[in-house]
Amino acid sequence: MIKKFDKDRIVLALGGPLLALVVAFALTSVVLFASDRNPFEPFRIMFEQIAYLDVQVLIINQAGTYYLAALAVAVGFRMNLFNIGVDGQYRLAAMMAALVGASVELPGPLHLALIVIVAMLTGAFWAGVAGVLKTTRGVSEVVSTIMLNAIATSLIAWMIQADNFGVQPEGSNNLTTGLIAESGWFPGLDMGVEAGHIYGFTFVAAGLGVVYWFVLNRTRFGFDLRATGASESAAQASGVDAKKMILTSMLISGAVAGLAGMPVLTGSSHTFSLDFPTGVGFTGITIALLGRNNPVGIALSALLIAFLDKASAALDQFGYEKEIATIMQGLIVISVVVSYELVRRYGLRRQQQKVGEELAAAARKKNEEVAV
Repeated sequence: MIKKFDKDRIVLALGGPLLALVVAFALTSVVLFASDRNPFEPFRIMFEQIAYLDVQVLIINQAGTYYLAALAVAVGFRMNLFNIGVDGQYRLAAMMAALVGASVELPGPLHLALIVIVAMLTGAFWAGVAGVLKTTRGVSEVVSTIMLNAIATSLIAWMIQADNFGVQPEGSNNLTTGLIAESGWFPGLDMGVEAGHIYGFTFVAAGLGVVYWFVLNRTRFGFDLRATGASESAAQASGVDAKKMILTSMLISGAVAGLAGMPVLTGSSHTFSLDFPTGVGFTGITIALLGRNNPVGIALSALLIAFLDKASAALDQFGYEKEIATIMQGLIVISVVVSYELVRRYGLRRQQQKVGEELAAAARKKNEEVAV
C-alpha cells in the first residue's frame, strides 16, 4: 500500500507539468508542419545552444530573474490570491531602487543593502494597495493589480523624463535614472571574458527559494497562510485573521516582486532605462503554474523558460523565426490548465478506487470472521 501511495503521489506531482510540456512541444511541431517547416529542426538547433558557455550563463541569469518573479506569484497562489501586478511592482521597484542608488554613495554593503531595501519596500507598497482594497472594500486583486500595472507604467514614464528624475545620455535617445556607483554593484561569478559572469543576485534568488519552502512548510505563519488559502472560513473558525493574512501575503508577494529586478540592476545594467526588461511578471505566472508553486518545480520551470528565451535567438541564423519559442510558451500556459485538470480528475478517481478497495477488503475480512 505504501508503494502504491508513493507511486500515485509522484504521478500527481509530475503528471501535470510533464503532460503540459509534451502537449506544448507536440502542438508547436504541428504549427511548424502546417507552415511547411521542419517540425523538429528548431528544437535541435535550440538544444545545441546549451553546449555554449555564454548561452549557459545567459540562461542561468535569466532564470534567476524569472525565479524571483515566480516566487512572488507563488506566494499569492498559496493564499488563493492572483497577483497579476508582479510586473508593475517589479518595474516600479527597480526604478525607485535605481533612482536612490544613483543619488547616493555609501560603503559597498550599505549601498547595496539600501538599493535592495528600497526595491522591497516599493514592491510591497504597490502590492499593499491591492491588499488594502481587497480587505477593506472587497475589490478583487485581479482587477486592482491589472489597473495598478497600468498606473505603474504611466508613473515610470513620467518619472524617467529628463525634466523630472531621468537622465538622457549625450548622443542617445534613451532615458535612464543615472548610473549607480560601483559600491552598489553585486559581484558575480566570473565565467571568462567571452561568457561573462553569473549575477551574484542569482544565488540570492536560490536562497530565497529555500526560505520560501521553510516558511511555508515549517512555520506557523506558513500553515496559517496555506489554511487560509484552502478555506478562508475554516481558517477564521480556527482563530486565524483571514484579512490580516491576505494583506500580509500581498505585502510579501510585492516585496519579492521588487527583488526580481535586482539581478539585472545590480549585476549588469546598473541603471533603469527605457529598455529595462518588461513582461517578467507575466512570465512569472507561467513559471509558477508550471512549477505548481513548489520551489524546485519553479526552479526547473524558470530554467526551461529561460532556455526557450535565450536559445531561440539562434533560430534566425538558420531561417527560423525566434517567435517559435514565444508560441511554445503560450502553448505551455494553455496546456498547463488542461493537463492539471486531467491530473486532478485522475487523482479523484484513484482516491475513489482506493476507498472502494479498502471497503471491499474490510467487508471480506468481516465475512471471514463471521464464517469462522
